[in-house]
Order: sequence, then C-alpha cells, then structure tokens
Amino acid sequence: MNKRRSFITGIKSTSLLVKERYFLKKYKPWGVILFSRNIKSISQTKKLTQEIRKIFKDKNYPILVDQEGGRVNRFKKFFNADLFTNKYFGELYKKDRKKFYDYYKLFIERTSYLLKLTGININTVPVLDLEIKGSSKIIGDRAFSGNPKVVSRIGNICIDYYHKNNIGTVIKHIPGHGLAKVDSHKLTPAVKVKYKRLLKNDFDTFKKKKSLLAMTAHIIYEDVDKLNTATHSKKIIQIIKKDIKFKNLLMSDDISMKSLKYSLKLNTIKAFSAGCNLVLHCNGNYKEMSIVAKNSPVISKLILKKTSHLYKILS
Repeated sequence: MNKRRSFITGIKSTSLLVKERYFLKKYKPWGVILFSRNIKSISQTKKLTQEIRKIFKDKNYPILVDQEGGRVNRFKKFFNADLFTNKYFGELYKKDRKKFYDYYKLFIERTSYLLKLTGININTVPVLDLEIKGSSKIIGDRAFSGNPKVVSRIGNICIDYYHKNNIGTVIKHIPGHGLAKVDSHKLTPAVKVKYKRLLKNDFDTFKKKKSLLAMTAHIIYEDVDKLNTATHSKKIIQIIKKDIKFKNLLMSDDISMKSLKYSLKLNTIKAFSAGCNLVLHCNGNYKEMSIVAKNSPVISKLILKKTSHLYKILS
C-alpha cells in the first residue's frame, strides 16, 4: 500500500480501458471515484469494481461515489432517490424525531446495501454546508438545514449509520460552502463574512466529526485569505486542523473545477503544499489524469495510518 500515490482518480466508462489498467498499475492512486457514466447496472458495476480491486490485490481498496440522494444520485439508472434530499431529512428531523430516525436509518441501510452490492465502500456524504437564502443553488436542498446545530447532529448520525454498515464517509465541503453566491464548478466564489461569524456558523457544522475523510471547498474566505481558495490556502487548512479540529485525511474537491485558476499541474501542487493529503480528479480525461498522477507524492505515514483506521470500518 505504501507505494500508492496521494490522489483519487475518475475513469472514463463502464469498464476499464486498456490504458486505464496500465495507468492504475503504474501510478497506483490511493482510490478511484465512480460517477453515473461508470454505473449502468448492479452487475456491470460489481464487475468494474472487482476489475479495479484485482489490480491492487486489496479487498478494501477505496472506491468512492457521490450518492447523497435527491438530485445527486449516481445510481439513477436503477434506484430512484428523488424524494430523499438532505432537506427532506432535515425537515423531518424537526417535525417528527422518531420518524426521522426510522426513515433515515432505513435510507442509509438501503444505500449501503446498494454500495456493497456494487463493490463501492466510501460514500462522499454527509454534506455539512448550511442552506442559506440568496446563495448558489448548487447546495440548496443538498443541505439538511440552515441551522448549524441541526446540520451537525444529522451529520453525526449519518457518519455513525454508514460506519455501522461498513461504509466510509467524506464530510463536505469543509469549511463550508453555504455562503457561496456562485457555483464553484464554474466560477470562484468569494465569501466576505468575518472569520468569527464563520467559526460560529458555517465552520461549526464540521467540528468533532468521526469521518476519516473531509473534502475541501474551492472557495475564498476573504477575511482569512484574500487570494486562495480553501483547497490552496495554508491559512484555511490550519483553521481546519486547529479550530475545527479535523485531524484525519483532507482531500480536495475535484481539482479540475473552474474555481481553481491555475494549470492542472499547479492546482495539484498547490493543494498539496497548502496541506491537502489527497487530491481528487474526476472527469476520466487520460491526459489530465496523468498530469495529476505525476504531481502527486507517494502516500505519507499519516495517510498510511489513517487508511488502516479506515480499513477497520470497511472490513
């Protein structure tokens, strides 16, 4: 495992291309992430994940997916999750606590069953961003609530339920995407709110979380760092480690998103130098994958240690 590199890669299609098999053997990414383009059926996805794991000879090799429910549903070809947005569960939590626990537990058990059936062992949930009126709709109903305490509590329940079902989690988008007025897939959001207010609200939802992975927000928090998004900001990553007290593995959001203004090579290098442990690249473009791979270091002792903790949850 210690020869693997500190990045997570996407792939192009529903089975591995010959050059992708070569790529995985040569560069040994820490993990692979799947999207709707990779998922056609349960049997096909299982075959694909088995094919990936065969290369690494590792039954726990990290294979990730964004399976939040609602509009973020990578299993949409065979699983309807339209109703089950985070907002739906957040509102249920406030209205009827018992019903919330029953429904949410069942939803996570069903999702975990599907993940295990297809060979996926990490779900990039929970979204711990706040729902804030007037902000970009990219979060919207993906947030549990506008109340930090409600978001934090449901986040803890989510992580706990997934861990009990042997699925790893990724809290996102640390330290908080809620105030962004634009979609970071397309533009660079800049938040002007003062640091103290952020710490009490947006940043607070991420505190004391047992998730072994967290995904950074490609957002500039001007009161802390006027130039760099969280992914590229040493100052923000220090806040994540010291004030939010997240001591586990920090991975970037997709390093090819348009919020990051440098070349792909520089975006990758800057994420590592700011303090990210892992870099995520999603689109399956082979040329881009190679650039990220070549600029990602071999995994550190910290990554090795935290990965072994993760494997205990997955086993």
